[in-house]
Amino acid sequence: MPEKLNILVVEDDDALRDALQVTLQAAGHDVGSVDGGPAALEALRRKAFNMVVSDLRMSPMDGLTLLGEIRVRHPGLPVLLMTAFGDVDKAVAAMRGGACDFMLKPFEPKALIDQIARYATPPAPAAGVIAVDARTRDTLLLAARVARTDATVLLTGESGVGKEVFARYIHDQSARATGIFVAINCAAIPDTLLEATLFGYEKGAFTGALTAQAGKFEQANGGTLLLDEISEMPLGLQAKLLRVLQEREVERVGGKKPVPLDIRILATSNRDMAGEVRKGRFREDLFYRLNVFPLEIPPLRERPGDIVPLARKILAQMAAAARRVAGFAAAAEARLLAHSWPGNVRELENVVQRALILEPGEVIEAEGLRLDFKPAVPSAATSMAANAPPGTAQPLSPGCVPAATDVETPVTAGVPADMKTLERLHIQETLASVGGSRKKAVAILGISERTLRYKLNQYREEGLLNEREND
Repeated sequence: MPEKLNILVVEDDDALRDALQVTLQAAGHDVGSVDGGPAALEALRRKAFNMVVSDLRMSPMDGLTLLGEIRVRHPGLPVLLMTAFGDVDKAVAAMRGGACDFMLKPFEPKALIDQIARYATPPAPAAGVIAVDARTRDTLLLAARVARTDATVLLTGESGVGKEVFARYIHDQSARATGIFVAINCAAIPDTLLEATLFGYEKGAFTGALTAQAGKFEQANGGTLLLDEISEMPLGLQAKLLRVLQEREVERVGGKKPVPLDIRILATSNRDMAGEVRKGRFREDLFYRLNVFPLEIPPLRERPGDIVPLARKILAQMAAAARRVAGFAAAAEARLLAHSWPGNVRELENVVQRALILEPGEVIEAEGLRLDFKPAVPSAATSMAANAPPGTAQPLSPGCVPAATDVETPVTAGVPADMKTLERLHIQETLASVGGSRKKAVAILGISERTLRYKLNQYREEGLLNEREND
């Protein structure tokens, strides 16, 4: 039995519209029918459909105009156009404009039913994805459609919008779902290690390479490789990545034998990739190789229907590991909706976690959200010198930036309780001492500018920077 779908028929000929409705209902589908473009847009506003089947010649709004409006308002919704033989040129133009296909009148009922089965299959339930808002549903529909292919997808959007969640969804809905999903953050790995991490290396390829090691490309064979924050990859490595994507084979560092690859590539970036190309920071040929199917994830403020459901889900997950909390008060949910969420879903997670820690009751009230919360940033040097007990490590010297670690440090008044906080304070103080110059700061800190930019982005998303740094 075919899956039951919601189909919208748009046809200004009453007899043909009725015939199409009967045909599709007989095939087990729910059918809405309207007599023109304006009525179709109103129907789409009120209800979610899996597909639109529209005539091309209509008045006052023809099928091409309706298609354009649907592409803007519901970008993931498939549109099938019906046309007479003399309108084939227009139908081809419609395909270029985003129609999934067109059918020449007259056609057999089975041909229409087959086209609907091909294009209108709804996305499967998305584990981990909240898609209550219409914009998120449209984005999810696009993700589901491209998942059925092996096309390379470039997911873009602000930091914290959930690009990796959508990437995992594409993998889970693809023919590679039984294969491995491998993700690598191109911004979090030092330049000197990124090549070996991606491509692997042979024994003796460099000092410390005591054994051969497969890289992320080889590890992802048969599955999907996610190149997270691809825009942070150094230019020199971009050329090598381009060759791998073109040849579909990888050569380990120090190796001589190429390894064939059978993988699907997904990439993410929180930057304007076309702008990065114009500035000379990203290769144009690699951009076009990755941008086969662009998928933009809208920021949380543009999908308000997801805010409260996301907050409830996050609270349920965190409360299960901490303590039982009934949920949010109505005023708290209203406050969540009123917030602009510059840090997107990641900021929402932080707010919920903070409220769960600080709220003493069983229901989180509006005041408990502490959306105006700004952590104090003490001077690392002065606080440690003044408050550290004998034997406590003294302030870090320039060029000595510790990595984040779980090792506990003594907690005294004004002393940061973990190494990650020490690292952040040292970076901020170093930047302040050189007037905000990143080039001077990285020379003192002993890290790359790319690593510094990544860390500053992290601090900004966590609400630990008061204003955005200049790029």
